[in-house]
Amino acid sequence: MLNFRHLHYFWVVTKEGGFARAAERLDMAVQTISAQVRELEKALGHQLLKPSGRGVALTEAGKVAFARAEEIFHLGQCIPDEVREAASGKVARLAVGLSDGISKLAAHALLKPVLSTPNLRLVCHEGEFEQLLGELALHHLDLVLASQAVPRNPNLRLTSERLVDSPVEWYGPARLVGKAERDRFPQCLNDLPVLLPTGHSALRPTLDHWFEAQGLRPRIVGEFEDSGLLAVFAARGLGVFPVSRLGADDVGLMRGLRLLGSSDAVKEEIHAIRSRRGQHHPLVLQVIAAERR
Repeated sequence: MLNFRHLHYFWVVTKEGGFARAAERLDMAVQTISAQVRELEKALGHQLLKPSGRGVALTEAGKVAFARAEEIFHLGQCIPDEVREAASGKVARLAVGLSDGISKLAAHALLKPVLSTPNLRLVCHEGEFEQLLGELALHHLDLVLASQAVPRNPNLRLTSERLVDSPVEWYGPARLVGKAERDRFPQCLNDLPVLLPTGHSALRPTLDHWFEAQGLRPRIVGEFEDSGLLAVFAARGLGVFPVSRLGADDVGLMRGLRLLGSSDAVKEEIHAIRSRRGQHHPLVLQVIAAERR
């Protein structure tokens, strides 16, 4: 049977990048840790680490062992909290990954059906698409919201469905959005200060194509990674900005913002991605069911 203490030493050495730093972290002698890792390699029948500069690097076999060790020790770290939550019978946990570039206002609207769940513990992580898929595959996340579907790969054991295909609307502060501007939409975007998502957003290329098709050259005064920041700066009078109709309900709560016009040809897609093992999570099912109605 595999000695998990040996596996833990190997895991720490890999994460620290060498035996010396691992020895400092574990408060042990370098020789002791090195001997334990050699015992693991002997048990598995393959070299896991190789010298690399002043530290060590993983062999191909080591990469496989480290990936499994990551799963094992992450689960171990979760056990105390999960046991405590289960014993109390009070906490409903939902871990959601938000892919870079999706509208956070729209993401909030999608999660709204579960936000009133008693004793909800909502954990949201933002990250790159591929990184979040990895976290989902390792069951660190229950759900990923992204601007694209999961790629076809049977090894991933993930499933996705499009939840949103929402037209984009434009909002701005009262001092910039009056009847004259609404009557001249979208041509008024050539004159008004415009706030846009950065090129990192999946929505930005679609907006740029729409500008070109409409013969518009908007006066861009700001670009933001986060749709929530777009709304905040617009509410402070900096300019007008686009937001999916789904997220516009949140915008309506921000004092002073008015609807300028709609770009019905421009739509924001959001896909719900989940692991097949975790696809029956009750809160995930609730989020998806709300959008199907």
